[in-house]
Amino acid sequence: MAKCGAGRATCYLRRATWHRRAAAIVLAFAIPAHAYSAQVQSGDFADLTLEQLGNIVVTSVSRREQPLGSAATSVFVITGEDIRRSGANSLPEALRLAPNLFVARADTDQYVISSRGFANILANRMLVLIDGRIVYSPLFSGVFWEAQDVMLEDVERIEVISGPGATLWGANAVNGVISVITRGAHDTQGLLVGAGAGNRERGGAVRYGGRLGGDGHYRMYAKYFDRDPTERANGARIFDESGRGQAGFRADWRTAARTITLQGDVYQGNIEQQPGGSRDLGGANFIGRWSQQLAGGSTLQGQVYYDRVERDQPGTIREVLDIVDAEVQHGLPLGERHQLLWGATYRHANEDLQNLNPAAVGFLPESRDLTWYSGFVQNEWRMRPDLSLTVGVKAEHNDYTGLEWLPSARVAWAVTPERLVWGAASRAARAPSRVDRELFIPARPPFLIAGGPNFASEVSRVYELGYRAQESPRLSYSVTGFYHDHQRLRSLEPALGAMFENRIAGSTKGIEAWASWRAAAHWRLDAGWVELRQRLAPEPGSRSSTAALGNDPPRMLKLRSALDLTPRHELDVMLRYVGALPNPHVPSYTAIDARLGWQASKALNLSVVLQNLFDPGHPEWGFAANRAEHQRGIFFKALWRP
Repeated sequence: MAKCGAGRATCYLRRATWHRRAAAIVLAFAIPAHAYSAQVQSGDFADLTLEQLGNIVVTSVSRREQPLGSAATSVFVITGEDIRRSGANSLPEALRLAPNLFVARADTDQYVISSRGFANILANRMLVLIDGRIVYSPLFSGVFWEAQDVMLEDVERIEVISGPGATLWGANAVNGVISVITRGAHDTQGLLVGAGAGNRERGGAVRYGGRLGGDGHYRMYAKYFDRDPTERANGARIFDESGRGQAGFRADWRTAARTITLQGDVYQGNIEQQPGGSRDLGGANFIGRWSQQLAGGSTLQGQVYYDRVERDQPGTIREVLDIVDAEVQHGLPLGERHQLLWGATYRHANEDLQNLNPAAVGFLPESRDLTWYSGFVQNEWRMRPDLSLTVGVKAEHNDYTGLEWLPSARVAWAVTPERLVWGAASRAARAPSRVDRELFIPARPPFLIAGGPNFASEVSRVYELGYRAQESPRLSYSVTGFYHDHQRLRSLEPALGAMFENRIAGSTKGIEAWASWRAAAHWRLDAGWVELRQRLAPEPGSRSSTAALGNDPPRMLKLRSALDLTPRHELDVMLRYVGALPNPHVPSYTAIDARLGWQASKALNLSVVLQNLFDPGHPEWGFAANRAEHQRGIFFKALWRP
């Protein structure tokens, strides 16, 4: 919303009108709540109990199923129910639910998502997977969030690991792993139709699932959205209006000993780049996955996928990227105390680039083939019933620096069945990407900025100590302290122009904590807190600045309330506080979002989401001169399951 200027009275009138409309909506939902209040029963709360939450199974921590309560790492799980009750309409917005993530919206579609520092539009230290498919770009090792989408109604959970996962997941899993896991086809049967509209965006989706023979199920879906452009603080329009369509399928065949999955997606979108132009993107992917239970309690599983990305960045590059990835892993018990897991991965990328404006910027060479292959082994040793030690190492080869060794050791002590103390030491690395070695500004000599031909992997040695407890059926919490020692971080050194080198070092330390409290049978409260301190400095003789490495808040707080007003009415509220970003300076902000849900009938669910309820607008990222103000919003949504 534009700031009030000369037309101050008109502006206030508009704000007052907006508040009256919002109040009317609240009353419309609140009036039936009183009518049904006498019908509330103790078993009606739609969300999971804390005891059930403590028994959630996670797979990203150790590449096998294990209870969340026994995982020796800082991991937070966003459930499908959490996403539904948040009213989120995109994957990045759903990730705001994780207290261990910093999420900042840069414009209509671009997001900054990071953990434990190094926040940047091109954040390159988080590994992101969607149903086992790695979605980072070899162009810069990060994630184009505007290209990632799923049908949120089909998400089973999102596992968010803060801290290194390189031993199992490889280079680039330096500061964390985000794994989006969708439901099996057998859990998404029948028809679902969704539609929504608000003052900033509109969208719709349809999904249908059915059976395939005696032991198979399938689902197909299609969805679309379009979003209005953002505005600057002075009301000036930013050219970032966007629209996107996506469709896909999944098929599962399950028996007692074997599971086979085939799934794929295709998408096409465009983001307004300038008057008369757009940043077009599109792509498709196909995954095949197989797992088998073997004799003696061992397991064998494999996965192969193909991923194609097409991106047209006006005035910069046109990219066509094809990736083939294959992996296999084998888990087997060794006696009664050891659980061994080993695996191997092969990944090949063919990137065909066209430099659209060599006089300004480009990559040399334009086209590139890149190959990664790796192997890992990990052993969990149950030294005592209450004490375990997990040691592992991954060897990963890339075309730039050769072999990288990524070891880790984790110890977990179950003080009681409800309390876990754990500690870990790990080495993680971010391997060079094309932007480190092959970016040139301009793409013709003489260069002002040149990729570093000797740019090496950035390295972090990480030490963690954590405590997780289920104090009672009503209260659970997790606290983690961490220290990251960074070496060989990317610097920009003067040469004939400037060149990328590895001459910045430093440390990151902090605390991350979250808790969940069942205040009443139908009321759950969640809280999260992160405290972060980062010290980075150029090595002696370096003239590089550290500002380009990231821009992080020193403190974040999140509070969330999920209340069942009646068996048919829900009220969800989330408060987010994000501390000020230092360079460039972005003021701290507090945002409150609210959702009112109504189960109008057995088949029809209606909801309204109010964003930035008490804030007409605030920036989250960027320089003051051209950054977007994220405004107050309202969104109505209907879901129909006949």
